[in-house]
Amino acid sequence: MLAKAYSFGINGLEAYLVTIEVDVSRGLPATIIVGLPDNAVKESKERVRSAIRNSGYQFTPSRLTVNLSPADTKKEGPSFDLAMALGILAATQQIDAARLNEYAVLGELSLDGHIQPVSGTLSVALAMNKNRFKGLLVPALNAAETAMANHIDVFAVKTLSEAVHFLSQPESLKPFKVDTEMIFRKANHYEIDFCDVKGQAHVKRGLEIAAAGGHNVLMIGPPGSGKSMLAKRLPTILPEMTLEEALETTKIHSVMGLIKNDQGIVATRPFRSPHHTTSDVAIVGGGSNPRPGEVTLSHNGVLFLDEVPEFNRNVLESLRQPLEDHWVTISRAAKSIRFPSKFMLVCAMNPCPCGQYGNPRAVCRCGSFQIQKYSSKISGPLLDRIDIHLDVPAVNYPELSSAAPSETSAQIKERVNQARAIQIERFKTTEGVVSNAQMNHKQIRQSCVLGKEENDLLKKAMTELNFSARAYDKILKVSRTIADLDGSPDIKTGHLAEAIQYRSLDRNWWG
Repeated sequence: MLAKAYSFGINGLEAYLVTIEVDVSRGLPATIIVGLPDNAVKESKERVRSAIRNSGYQFTPSRLTVNLSPADTKKEGPSFDLAMALGILAATQQIDAARLNEYAVLGELSLDGHIQPVSGTLSVALAMNKNRFKGLLVPALNAAETAMANHIDVFAVKTLSEAVHFLSQPESLKPFKVDTEMIFRKANHYEIDFCDVKGQAHVKRGLEIAAAGGHNVLMIGPPGSGKSMLAKRLPTILPEMTLEEALETTKIHSVMGLIKNDQGIVATRPFRSPHHTTSDVAIVGGGSNPRPGEVTLSHNGVLFLDEVPEFNRNVLESLRQPLEDHWVTISRAAKSIRFPSKFMLVCAMNPCPCGQYGNPRAVCRCGSFQIQKYSSKISGPLLDRIDIHLDVPAVNYPELSSAAPSETSAQIKERVNQARAIQIERFKTTEGVVSNAQMNHKQIRQSCVLGKEENDLLKKAMTELNFSARAYDKILKVSRTIADLDGSPDIKTGHLAEAIQYRSLDRNWWG
């Protein structure tokens, strides 16, 4: 007898329908899986056989052929286990085959019949057509995440027996429901705060400007000056994610299996900090079946590269295209996949290999050639894509021991939100642009008009400091953000001068 079950596979970040056909025929006992299965799918026949027997059902001694359609797409992962088991039970007339066709099924089976969580269930739920299926059966531990897509009924099952019982008596299990808004508000908080950072007032100012305009940042300073501490707190002053952004971010993390079972949604800005030994594939994504990299996991958040000169040159250069386009396209012979990568890049580095160059309270033991070689690991084109350069000096004892209260993240975020509101109004008719950092040349000309005095100042800075054309655009974008923080419709000389000094580090260290 032939039976069908329906499940979903993941291609990049998107889910696609997989039809699981099970045919029982005469012949020597064997289970054959076809349809381009990977090793995890091939091994599922052993898990399925044991789960069916240990759940009290009969596993037929006949010849079983399981086809995963479409047959020209590689199937990966253990998420087809439950659907295959139910298909086998339907083909051997132990459950109603017609009822099985009304639901899509996801889940990995243990040998005792328990259902383990799988990755990408939110992507599946978002891709499902409610007119074709009555609902989606998922592992109980994936229910909260999957139910965030509230257009489809989600049924949480813990064991194979429970799934079989549901198919025979659908009224025995109610759809799993969540209050998306409540969970989003509850999860939208941070455990860290900017008030934890002592001193570094000018660095906090630079990070506030970066958050207000969505600008990339480079921090240079000796070890222990607080670069990592400051970077980790940057997401706390970024505007809160919208529910749409949260679902988009959750979808990415769901595919990678990074959602906590009790969380359900990613409600705070992602903060990713890969180690300097990370490969370029891990950064931008890739593989034979392309998977998202760190730039995609940082989507709508912050990508922090600590000790950036220690990263391989090809890794750093691979960031240039995602920083410009906010997309990563992974091309292979069989297919091409595009991943989103709209993130803020924050880099931190020591000024020299020993870290003490320019520190008045320590002695640098590096020669000039070593210092030049160390700083030159960051190429000019990549440096031009970083809008703000910040010098982070060592914190002195009076600042460390001071009991004076520092500004909280909430206070800084209030000013950031006001500046972002101005930008949202400015770009309300421009699709895909919500911050000053995303302006193109046409929008820069429209929004960054300079007076004669400001134009003379910028001309002098460009000539004497030998800035590149891209640096010219960055200065205008940052000055526009500083003006927005001041609530000024025009870019004044003070705004422009502050923006220029945030570009001076590439002349101090790379000049």
